Amino acid sequence: MAERRLRGAALAVAATLAAGAAPTGEISAERAAQLQHMVVQDCGSCHGLTMKGGLGTAITPEALAGRDPEGLAEIVLDGIPGTAMPPWRPLITEAEALWIARWLLEDKTE
Repeated sequence: MAERRLRGAALAVAATLAAGAAPTGEISAERAAQLQHMVVQDCGSCHGLTMKGGLGTAITPEALAGRDPEGLAEIVLDGIPGTAMPPWRPLITEAEALWIARWLLEDKTE
């Protein structure tokens, strides 16, 4: 049942993301807002709405300090086998995954 809900949510996210996908690999301000919303809503369902952890680990800048953005982007794209972390590669581009990783690493308290 949970897998079915996850698939339904993934399809909804895919439709939203496809509507705003940038063909050049650059992330527009509009697309960045869509990705940020996706992270808060979809990633937040496991990592907590404040990203401080839940089913998944914390993904705050403090928790991710010292992590490589490219490595984080690969986790976003391919998931973590044997865990609840799904692969998002079918739904987002590599450039978008890298944007998400960099956004997660940003100190947003300024």
